[in-house]
Amino acid sequence: MDTKTTTGRCPVMHGGNTASGKSVTGWWPNALNLDILHQHDTKTNPLGKDFNYREELKKLDVEALKADLRALMTDSQEWWPADWGSYVGMMARVTWHAAGSYRTADGRGGANTGNQRFAPLNSWPDNVNTDKGRRLLWPIKKKYGNSISWADLIALAGTVAYEQAGLKTFGFAFGREDIWHPEKDVYWGDEQEWLAPSDNRYGDVSNPKTLSNPLAAVQMGLIYVNPEGVNGKSDPLATAAQMRETFARMGMNDEETVALTAGGHTIGKCHGNGSAADLSPDPEAAGPEFQGLGWMNTKGRGIGRNTVVSGLEGAWTSEPTKWDNGFFDMLFKHEWHLVKSPAGATQWEPVSIAEEDKPVDVEDPSIRWMPMMTDADMALKVDPTYRAISERFMNDFNAFSDAFARAWFKLTHRDMGPKSRYLGPDAPAEDLIWQDPIPAGRKDYDVAAVKAKIAAAGLPSAELVATAWDSARTFRGSDFRGGANGARIRLAPQKDWEGNEPARLARVLAALEPIAASTGVSLADVIVLAGNWGVEQAAKAAGFDITVPFAPGRGDATAEQTDAESFAPLEPLADGFRNWAKTEFVVSPEEMLLDRAQLMRLTAPEMTALVGGMRVIGTNHGGTAHGVFTDRVGALTNDFFVTLTDMAYTWVPTGRNSYEIRDRKSGVAKYTATRADLVFGSNSILRAYAEVYAQDDSKEKFVNDFVAAWTKVMNNDRFDLVG
Repeated sequence: MDTKTTTGRCPVMHGGNTASGKSVTGWWPNALNLDILHQHDTKTNPLGKDFNYREELKKLDVEALKADLRALMTDSQEWWPADWGSYVGMMARVTWHAAGSYRTADGRGGANTGNQRFAPLNSWPDNVNTDKGRRLLWPIKKKYGNSISWADLIALAGTVAYEQAGLKTFGFAFGREDIWHPEKDVYWGDEQEWLAPSDNRYGDVSNPKTLSNPLAAVQMGLIYVNPEGVNGKSDPLATAAQMRETFARMGMNDEETVALTAGGHTIGKCHGNGSAADLSPDPEAAGPEFQGLGWMNTKGRGIGRNTVVSGLEGAWTSEPTKWDNGFFDMLFKHEWHLVKSPAGATQWEPVSIAEEDKPVDVEDPSIRWMPMMTDADMALKVDPTYRAISERFMNDFNAFSDAFARAWFKLTHRDMGPKSRYLGPDAPAEDLIWQDPIPAGRKDYDVAAVKAKIAAAGLPSAELVATAWDSARTFRGSDFRGGANGARIRLAPQKDWEGNEPARLARVLAALEPIAASTGVSLADVIVLAGNWGVEQAAKAAGFDITVPFAPGRGDATAEQTDAESFAPLEPLADGFRNWAKTEFVVSPEEMLLDRAQLMRLTAPEMTALVGGMRVIGTNHGGTAHGVFTDRVGALTNDFFVTLTDMAYTWVPTGRNSYEIRDRKSGVAKYTATRADLVFGSNSILRAYAEVYAQDDSKEKFVNDFVAAWTKVMNNDRFDLVG
């Protein structure tokens, strides 16, 4: 028996099961990280696999909930006092910063998942004290339980705040479902420190259009732009240029940008009356005694007039709890000069102002303080385009109110997808172009008869499968845009995308459009049904007689219902499922494959099955032979996996992204491959899946799994099928 002392030694093994241990990618930084596909894993959901939020919402008393939120707005808490006795500014900011992380490039971010509760967003420097807002909302969440998600509650809080301030809002829709773990694999930038200079995000920081995709914010940890100026150096014109690009990457035009900036600063204030050095760590770094709260002042009061948030200090208007035109009045009525806040931040202050025009102290109405403006606010005055819009709004308060209400609705609903996903009594009836409207399609028709016409057209199965895939693969589970519904693959810009092989696409559509016209069925349905028929033929060639599930009811969108410019970010630049990339990228082909799979809401096993099946069916872009590890092209066999795991072959690099599969004995090359093929044999996790499908007893399982994953892709955007 070992009697040596163990004093001071921890009995728990560190590393493998603690945050302090080095992860697999920590030990092997070049290893492919599949965690992004595990985001769809339901094991972290405490509500169980049978929980249906849409059904729970039917139990919600919406008016009672809104009444409780209105009461909260003026129910100041001692532990975190409300400015001027009102939380309207705080709640608007909580909502704004939840929604404001959305970006059009990949649809990620936004308020749709309640991700503000988790790292890194809960601890971003720009989100200082949003944790206090969520904690103020907790009693309401506790009361209504599962009938209201955190995501919906956070989005609703700011909308009710604006209503409380006096704005006639455009409406509100419920339907956001919570996630239960951090979206840790969302790319927010390469920087290793908060608020690192912008330079690394840009090819040229003086040219905002060179901001790296898919980013929208100008610095790590910010939602939009730096309120003190580009890299903290005041220059309103340069800030205006960054605003224009950043807001455009959120899907906002110049008018919406002005409305949101001015409307966001019509209520509330900035907080910087103190030293940031006195604050406790952010929520993720704080000790257990802080109970999930961060940025608590460790010296002095740290609340009320002494609160520190952004470091800037002051209100923008004379009446910061009221929806009015005070922002524009203040901005254009005065000349402004640069000063330092008590916390040392650079901000703008009026050169002169009447005492009665100053906002009063948040605690003592007998005290008045100087108003302030950020560099972004001053941009609305110095940028010619922004100024013209601002002056129009200043002279037409109703136009400003309507523009802001619509822009706020867009901001808080942009990542919810089409209007068909909206729930609740306050959802507006108006169709908006950014919702990608689609007319309802027919469901009452003879599917077998349409399928017979498709078969009679004589098109190659692989071409039908590829066309259906290209139509459906645009779906993004991040913001519920894209997909086969609407048949927008026949419209600009999609019909001309290189990844869609325009010549092949035109040929297939020319054969399918008459079928749709003669049967009165949407082309969207016919495209998917044709792809299903192609899969069935491939399965039959492999010896399996199956019927691919099909749900009729898709509609065909028109060009007038399609904002062609807004669809540009949905263009695939690479598709590992069809073994294609538009050009060589710094990011590896296998990483781009994972990104595409995650946006399509696929799990790692589903991705594996689909790649193996698409290869042997023969759907590669341009008909290339890469990864087509079979002598029976067109048959839905497990040959891809059998060949990949067969040690009779060697795998020899022939280029940056090209390989030969050679017979080990003869040295003769039998197949060619890309990294998107070989990763299924080289990555230990993906190889485990590949070995399952390569087994002699898995031929039927593979076909069934491929069909299930295929059907999921085809129905990703069928929100009418969700209970």
